Amino acid sequence: MFVIVLAAAAAVVLMTFAWEVVRRTGSGGWADVVWTFAVGLVGAGVALAPADGADPVRQGLAAVLIGLWALRLGIYLWARTWKTDEVDPRYVQLTRRWGGWGLKAWVFLMIQAAVVWLLALSIRAAAARPEAEIGWRELVAVAILIVAIAGEGLADAQMATFRKGGAGRGRVMDSGLWAWSRHPNYFFQWFGWLAWPVMALDPGYIFGWTALIAPVFMWWLLNHVSGVPMLEAQMLKTRPEAYRAYQARVSRFLLLPPRRR
Repeated sequence: MFVIVLAAAAAVVLMTFAWEVVRRTGSGGWADVVWTFAVGLVGAGVALAPADGADPVRQGLAAVLIGLWALRLGIYLWARTWKTDEVDPRYVQLTRRWGGWGLKAWVFLMIQAAVVWLLALSIRAAAARPEAEIGWRELVAVAILIVAIAGEGLADAQMATFRKGGAGRGRVMDSGLWAWSRHPNYFFQWFGWLAWPVMALDPGYIFGWTALIAPVFMWWLLNHVSGVPMLEAQMLKTRPEAYRAYQARVSRFLLLPPRRR
């Protein structure tokens, strides 16, 4: 219980720091950077915290996996936020409602802190699974996260190349992974969270079912709240005809073969 409370407190502190950073810079991109590293730090912390009967090797493996995920995404977001003047349309819409980065923005970032905590619960459930040696579950979990990290990295790289030098302005990215999903980066981000229930679920381990929170919650969040809906609305606003044609032939989220024109 103490570990869970400490994780919540750490998430609040880290996202309050994110609030201070975005207030000073005016760039919402830094909130995403801090959030990503917060998931890595809090997740690794709860994975390594003492747990009765847990295998230290599994705990270390869980900490390394979430650390690798956070480093890849966090460094990418850091570089993108640092180098580009592009404003994230999600935060443009939100700050218009809030009237800037004041108290309402802090409340929003506390919701993100709650997300950090929920995801950390899933990681803890996997890392603390008692009385079980390392086996096929861990191998499958490692494979899932490797695929997820590599897939999201490839999708991000393809989009960065498309946007380079303003070549993608006014157009829709529809090649590579983006020909199979309109949001392959989000798909792989969600896919990686399937690793934790694979590692955690066991009929005799009640807390293990907590690991299902991460993939279920991230599916809902990315598909219905802050991910896909806001970006699709922005794309339909800025390039309606091209994006509607793209919607007609490419899967919304899952990686599926493109439909014929």
